[in-house]
Amino acid sequence: MPMSSLPDDVSQLRPALHQLRDWVYGDEFDHRLFDAYMKTPHDVGGEPDAPLKYVEKEEEVWELNTFITCEALAWRGIWTSEERRRLCNVDLGKTQYSGLPYYGRWVLAMCRVLVEKHHITLGELMDRTSEVQERIASGNSGGTPKAETPESADSAAVKRNEHHTDAIGKGDPQCFAGMASDPQFSLGDSVRVRKMPAIFYTRTPEYMRGVTGTVVRLAYESLAAEDEAFDREDQRPEWFYIVRFKMDDLWEGYAGPASDTLQAELEERWLEPVA
Repeated sequence: MPMSSLPDDVSQLRPALHQLRDWVYGDEFDHRLFDAYMKTPHDVGGEPDAPLKYVEKEEEVWELNTFITCEALAWRGIWTSEERRRLCNVDLGKTQYSGLPYYGRWVLAMCRVLVEKHHITLGELMDRTSEVQERIASGNSGGTPKAETPESADSAAVKRNEHHTDAIGKGDPQCFAGMASDPQFSLGDSVRVRKMPAIFYTRTPEYMRGVTGTVVRLAYESLAAEDEAFDREDQRPEWFYIVRFKMDDLWEGYAGPASDTLQAELEERWLEPVA
């Protein structure tokens, strides 16, 4: 069977358009549609899906190399963990998020951040990618490329994460201990997850918003995900809490035992007190 052309591949990978929409005027766009358009591809809790078979998979060499490279970039202060998650989990769209391998999205995130933060040029990235393509096409007869630092690169100019030095010997988020305000909630408090608009990035699942739970632990102090994801370490850390929810409060028509619960780690800004 002949391989399909690129336009055919593109058309097959596009998600189905259940409702074809033209660019609307402002008075035709309501909050419900805004929330739908802002929904991120990785926030899939409660969405219908076919049963999946989970199997143990041993990582391939390129996947291990990708993980180590990402960790090295974080150690050098190129990005923070939430920044990487935003770039490879949120700023992709449904097609790329579902279609690329897990570590393939990490590779894409690496390329984006290195180009956008001016560590390499897009031209350099394209040239190096072409070298790899040619090497693979020739059966790797050219050998592996040398990992040489460009002459223009200045390692002293790389901005480290501001808390990197403070975290040595303590760890992250322990390095933020004592930097947040007094915790707003205590053990046993009833709290409700706020229904704030999730613009650009959040780690608070959609299915928890508006649901009431109970604080079972004060976890730690750290930067909020919405701040860390955009490298805003100038913002004040806040408390994170472990909140316990009843499963039948989270999922309509839950058929399991009434005693079933789910716990989640949530930032203080996403919680409000319940009388």
